[in-house]
Formats: sequence, structure tokens, C-alpha cells
Amino acid sequence: MQTTEFLSKPNPTTPAIDRGEEKWSEIIQPHTRLLDLRLGDVWRYRDLVMLFVKRDFVSNYKQTILGPIWFIIQPLLTTITFYIIFGRVAKLGPAGIPSFIFYLAGNTVWGYFSQCLSAVSTVFTSNAAIFSKVYFPRLTMPLSIIISNLVRFGIQFALFLVMWAYFLFTTSALHPNWAILLTPLLVVLMGLLSLGLGMIFSALTTKYRDLAMLLTFGIQLGLYATPVIYPLSKVPAKYLWLIMANPMSAIVETFRVGFLGSGIFSWLYLGYSTLFTVITLIAGTIIFNRVEKSFTDTV
Repeated sequence: MQTTEFLSKPNPTTPAIDRGEEKWSEIIQPHTRLLDLRLGDVWRYRDLVMLFVKRDFVSNYKQTILGPIWFIIQPLLTTITFYIIFGRVAKLGPAGIPSFIFYLAGNTVWGYFSQCLSAVSTVFTSNAAIFSKVYFPRLTMPLSIIISNLVRFGIQFALFLVMWAYFLFTTSALHPNWAILLTPLLVVLMGLLSLGLGMIFSALTTKYRDLAMLLTFGIQLGLYATPVIYPLSKVPAKYLWLIMANPMSAIVETFRVGFLGSGIFSWLYLGYSTLFTVITLIAGTIIFNRVEKSFTDTV
């Protein structure tokens, strides 16, 4: 079947491609292979990624009174709520360490993952207007969301470090260890996992809008399927495998083990989370690239 090629005007600053009598700097044509991910195009448009990052950050807080201070208020209020309801009332708090820093650690990790997943899952539907008018590698949009939320996570992580240092020097309950060095790996795993899952849902919601509401509900349920509001020590042994089947469980536990010295660390569980993340990311990228060619007909 004959395919249509869209040719841009020659650009003297980039190498030209000979197309017979004329030379062109860009050739935009449909994907022909399943694994044709065109990651090179994403790298060439890295400046656009940073522009999207700046746009997301400015648009969310430009007309707010407190601005980025919300990055601090939100996790504090959520942690206080968890501390009162689950730590004091439901008695699900950990034994031997302050409940407040326990919940703040879990909330910091889960907050980054859930925010990235929610934002990436609506990429196609929320950006349909710009996608239908101008060409650029579509993967730049979800990547920019992961990076922009990384700024939010950095502020919230700094808040966690301040509170962690306070409890570290005022109590003897915290026992940080070598697992703290795995923190950069955990952040990368969270970002890539949310990116892969978000692209899958973003591609599917172009046809099935109900999935967007299902995902919102699923993220709320995922909080209870992840050891964020309770320690694994209070999970019955026969259900432990079910909790650890959630790839975020090992990430949350490793984070707590490193900073608090409390939790369950296992290379097997962390390896499972890594493998799950890689497979999800590859599948999400393939599905995202396949759907981007025709999503304007269904959105």
C-alpha cells in the first residue's frame, strides 16, 4: 500500500536528505515496524521536552496564591490524616519507629508515582488539539510530565529529609543503612513504571473513555494494595505474596528500609519490580506509538 510522506521546508542548519531534484531536512512518514520506536526523534526534540516541563510547572501554579508551597502542604496534610486515622484510630502504625515519619516516607513515594500515572494517562485526550495541528514526537509529552513531576517530588523529598533528620537526631528509633544508596534507582523505577502504565491507559482511553474513571478508582485502591498506610509486618502471611505482586510494594519497602531501617528488603522482590517496569515500559511505548497514528479519528 502506498504511504504518504509529509516534507518540511529545507533547513540550512541540518543535514539535507536528497529526494531526487530537491533536498529536504525532515521526512515525516508513518511507522512501518512494530518496534520502530523512533527514540532518536525524541532526543532531537529534547528542547521541546524542557519547554513542556516549564509549561506544566507554570500553568499549574501561575494563578495560585501559595504556588509551589502546595508541594509541601499537600503531603503534610495527607501524612497527618494517615497518622491520625490509621496510626492512632485504626492502630495500623509500625512498632518501634515514629508513625509520622513512617507515613511521610510512604506518602512521598506513592505521591510521585500516582501523580505521574494520572497525568500521563490523559495525554491524548487532554492534548488532542495540539496533536492534531502540529507534528512532533508524541513521546515528548509523557516524558515531560515525568520530568515536571520530578520537580514536585524533589521538593517533597526535601521535606521528608528535614523531618527524617529531626527524628534521626531526637530519637534512636531510626536505623538508616546502605539501602539508602538505592534511592536514585527507586526514583527511576517509579518514573518509568508510571510512564509505561500511563501510556497504555492513555492509548486505550482514546476509544474507551470509561477507563479514565476506572484508572482514578484504581489508583485509590492501589494505595491500599501497597504498604503505604500499614507495615508489611501486619499483613497475614497468606496474603503477603498478593501485596508483593504489586511492583510498587518493593519500591516503597526498599525506600523505608534505607531511611528508617524498618521493613522488608529483598533483591528478589526488587528484581521483580524492575522486570515488571521494563516490560510495562516497552509495551506502553509500542502501544502508544501505534495508537498515535489514528487517535485523532477517535478522540
